[in-house]
Order: sequence, then structure tokens, then C-alpha cells
Amino acid sequence: MQNGFIKVAAAIPSVRVADCAYNIQQIENIMATAEGQGIEIVCLPELAITSYTCQDLFQQQLLLDEAESSLLKLIEFSRNLNVTALVGVPISYGSMLFNCAAVIQHGKIYGLIPKTFLPNYKEFYEKRWFTSAEVLGQGVELRFCGQTVPLSKHLLFSTSHCTFGIEICEDLWAPTPPSNHLALAGADIIFNLSASNELIGKANYLRALVENQSARLLAGYVYAGSGYGESTQDLVFSGRAYIAENGTLLAQAERFAMCEQLISSEIDVERLRAERRLNTTFASAIAIEHLPAVQHIEIDAYTNNVPFKLTRFIDAHPFVPEGEELDERCEEIVCIQSEALARRIEHTHAKTVVVGISGGLDSTLALLVAVHAFDRLDRDRRGIVGVTMPGFGTTDRTYTNAIYLMQELGVTIREISIVPAVTQHFKDIDHDITVHDLTYENSQARERTQILMDVAGQMGGFVVGTGDLSELALGWATYNGDHMSMYGVNASIPKTLVKHLVSWAARNMADDASRATLLDIVDTPISPELIPADENGNIKQVTEDLVGPYELHDFFLYYTLRYGFRPQKIYYLACHAFDGTGNGTAFAEEVILKWLRTFFRRFFTQQFKRSCLPDGPKVGSCSLSPRGDWRMPSDACNDAWLSDLEDK
Repeated sequence: MQNGFIKVAAAIPSVRVADCAYNIQQIENIMATAEGQGIEIVCLPELAITSYTCQDLFQQQLLLDEAESSLLKLIEFSRNLNVTALVGVPISYGSMLFNCAAVIQHGKIYGLIPKTFLPNYKEFYEKRWFTSAEVLGQGVELRFCGQTVPLSKHLLFSTSHCTFGIEICEDLWAPTPPSNHLALAGADIIFNLSASNELIGKANYLRALVENQSARLLAGYVYAGSGYGESTQDLVFSGRAYIAENGTLLAQAERFAMCEQLISSEIDVERLRAERRLNTTFASAIAIEHLPAVQHIEIDAYTNNVPFKLTRFIDAHPFVPEGEELDERCEEIVCIQSEALARRIEHTHAKTVVVGISGGLDSTLALLVAVHAFDRLDRDRRGIVGVTMPGFGTTDRTYTNAIYLMQELGVTIREISIVPAVTQHFKDIDHDITVHDLTYENSQARERTQILMDVAGQMGGFVVGTGDLSELALGWATYNGDHMSMYGVNASIPKTLVKHLVSWAARNMADDASRATLLDIVDTPISPELIPADENGNIKQVTEDLVGPYELHDFFLYYTLRYGFRPQKIYYLACHAFDGTGNGTAFAEEVILKWLRTFFRRFFTQQFKRSCLPDGPKVGSCSLSPRGDWRMPSDACNDAWLSDLEDK
């Protein structure tokens, strides 16, 4: 385990029906491979030792004896291995036969888990051979393979890294799967040994079941289904295997493969536990449900020296979906924003809304949202007052884009230069206008806010804020300047997503003229334009040169807010996400570390700005509203967070 990750696998061996010796050899090969790959727990299919399709051969004592002796051989094989194997085997207890999962490691059987729900409909007739786990009481043990072993569905297994539970095939399909109680009792990961047959459309349904159960339980879910070699007398088994984590599919097997398969991934146990701590409903369910007593079994510590390598995909842009989902998400976000703004307009009986238009991304998005809200309210767009406020750093490019965009969208345009007022202000406070310091910048931002507020009062409206989530996280806003508004429509949207939203609007909300303007705004360097342009009239003050790439900061922000990860883990994930092989920009590790330190330094010191934010709609999974997701003292110390990165 490293940084909260545990490496798990689902295996699909090739089998022969009722040939235990052959099947055990295949399982041994898989276990050896898993050991070499540093896999901590490997899950095999239901009844893998005998094969699932033995039918009435399960009533033959010879087959049951062969199964036990073969499992004994497997146990001996495991003696020098660190990998924990979950293997399907029929178990005779008294006059009953159970379809079980055996948990083995280091030459020991730690437990036998019988199947609870036995399908007995259509092509299934398991009750012909097997008995449900429901008939067993608490504390049942049996002598098997020379060991005394607990036999119960109420078993949880704990390694030094995680706790896991087991259910078998049909258990997942039941209205109340055993995994519900196992997860509430502490299981981080559920393993499912299965032999579900193939039917048209069934694979998609099963995948959805696995994903949804992992989401419902805030758990990892590993599913291993039978494949090639099972009897095709009446049914076909395609070899489906899935690894999911809280609703996200991490890995899946190839269907209809005619050879053995071993799929693996890393489940982030730390992330799952963070989710459960955050989700009070999960804790409430523990209190409400009358959970049966669960026996906890400790498994030997995993000591394999194989270097840990993270193989799962780490999205460099966790706020931004890819593919077709991106367009759907963008449309949904704009609808959330516009509905929120429309409701605020109606509630306040506002005649107008006032938006400061800079020609940059954030103000453009706020204007587009206002247009969408007015269109939904069937109001004249001229009720939207766009105010452009040229200053010392305004470039021709951004000024022209601001004017063109307002013209093309048909809103009311007001142009009010801040230069005379700010120049007078500098005289009043005795500030040298040639000194381009913080006072120089903040004076401009506050003057612009004052203009917007007074125009709103003048015209019977309110100011729509343009600042985004990333700026709020970094404190990249002037206190009581652009930090303030009467309703902040972008307050929970990170900068990386703002860019995609404007691009989406260019494709879906614009005519040819406004589309060209919007696309140029997307391509314009991000800047507050508070410093005069260079000798060529281009933007001189580039935000990302000063505070760091938003691509990195949004990544840091997501894992800080969403899961509360410590800085070391965020650094580890970022190095993986931005190594140039995924969907992120390639950044050197020292660059990531530099801006991560900047992030935590600014995130803590700038909380005072977030403590008095105006209203604004929550759009995604993260928000910094002091009335919503994030409540933090303004004088919290960041020493521990920065110290966590000192040895990097």
C-alpha cells in the first residue's frame, strides 16, 4: 500500500468442468502472476476449483473430496506467497452443501463465506444442490483441509491496509445485497466471486450494478466472473470482470476471451474513508440499520517487496469531464447558473442586472449566464447592463472583445473609464502613479466595483459577480473589490471549467459573429489587466505567471476540498497526472512542488476573503461558500500542511 492505495485484481482462469487438478494448476499460475505484480488481494470466480457448471456432479462425493484435496494443495502453494486469494469451492457441512468463497494466504484458510441468495428461476436451479447461508447461526466453525475455519456470511477480513467483505454472484442482484451490511460494518472493499452467464444486454446491466453498488456503499467493488471452459451445454460464460471505486469503473476484462485474464487496479482506500466521514448519511445508516454481529478476522500483513506502481488513470482535470459528457455538463451548468440568477432577479424585483465586462473569461461567462436567464424570463436583453471600465492596463484586444460581445448579444453598453478617478485617488492618498505595486492594482479593482455598485443602484438592479472558484481558493481577488458583488454566479466554477463553458457557449449559444469573439476570448491570456501593457500593446500581467498554472491549482483544490488529502498525497497524484502520459500538461516534479506550496500558503492566508462571500449557486461537488461546503477559520495556521512537503 502506498498513499492509501491497495492493489487488487480480478482473475478469470480457464477451467475444465469437474477437473479440480487442472483448475488448481490454473489458479496457482494466476496467484504466482499476481504475486509478481505486487497484487495484495486477487479474486477468482465462483466455484473456480470445480467449475460452476458441474450440476448434479455436486452430489458426487468424489467431486467434493477432489475439491477439498485440491484446495489443500492450493493452501500449501500459498505458504510462501504474500497475495491473498479468494477462491470459490463447494463445502459440505453436516447434511448441507454450501457454495463458498475461501480466503487463503500464507498456508492458512482464514474463513469460508457461503452464498446467501441462491437463484432458482429460469436457467438457474442452485437450490437443487446448495443451501443458503441463512440457515447458519453465529459462530459456526468446521474442520476443513486440516484447519478449524469459521463458516459464515458475517465475516470481515482486515489487512494492515484495508477491511474487505465477500458476496457471491446472485447476492449482488438481490434487493438487499449482503454487501450493504458488510460495508456498514466496515468493509472498504467488496469482492464478488461470480459465474453469471452471458445474455444479450446483460453485460451492460451487470456493469451498472457493480458501479452503482460501489457508489451506494462508498466502497471498492471487485467482481470476477467465470469464463472460457465452463460447460456450454445450455449457457455461455463470457468472462466478465470489473473493478470499481465509488461509482467509477477502474478496469474491466475482455469479454469472450479464450484465455485466462488477470485485471488489476489500485483502489484508494483513503479516499473511500474520506467519503464516508464526509457523508453523514452513511453514518446514520449504521445507526438505523440493525446490523448482525460481524466477526472480524485479521490477515497477515502484506510484505511483498515488489515496488508499488500506480497504474490507474488519474484525471488531470477532475472538474472537467471528457467527450460527450463535457457538452452535457456545460449545458447543465449554464442552466443551474441561469436558473439561480433568474430566481434572484424575480425575488428582488430587479429591473436590471449589472455586469462588469473586461473581455476576459469570467466576465464573459457571467454575461452569458445573464443573457440565458433573461431569455428564460422572457425579458428584453437590454435590461442587462454591461459596463466596460478601461484602465491603465486595458489592451485593445480585451476592450474590443468586450464591446463586440455586448453588441452581438444585444445588451445595454456603458463605458466608464476608471483612469480619472483612480488618478485622483492616487493624488489623495499620495501614491506615486509610476509605482505599480499592490496599492496601484487594488485601487483600480475597488474603483471598478464602486462604479458597478453605484450603476446598479442608479438603474434599479444588482451587480452580478464574475469571480470563479479558483480565484477564491487562491485569494486572487481584491478584498471589497472584484471580491464583492450582489450575486456571484461563477463562485463554484473552477477556472479550467470556465474556459470550456465559454467554448461550449461559442458552439451552442452564439451566431457567427459572437462565436468568433468568444473563441478569441478563450485564447486570450488570463490577466486582471491592472498593469500597463508592454511596448507592443500586449498583456504584460499574466496571472498564471504570478500564481501558477490553473491546471495545477484546480487539481490541488479538488483533492483538498473533495477528500481532504494531505499535501504529500496530492503531490504524489499530481506527479502521476502531469507526467505527460495522461490528459494533463507535462510538469516537472519540482514545478508541481513549487506551486503546491504556493497553493497551500495562499489557501490558508486568504480565507478571510472567503468568509464574507456574497451568495452564489453551488454547481459542482466543491464549493468555498462559508454557508455551504467550506467553513474554515480565517486565522488557521498552515504550518503542518507546508511541513508535510518539506521532505519532497
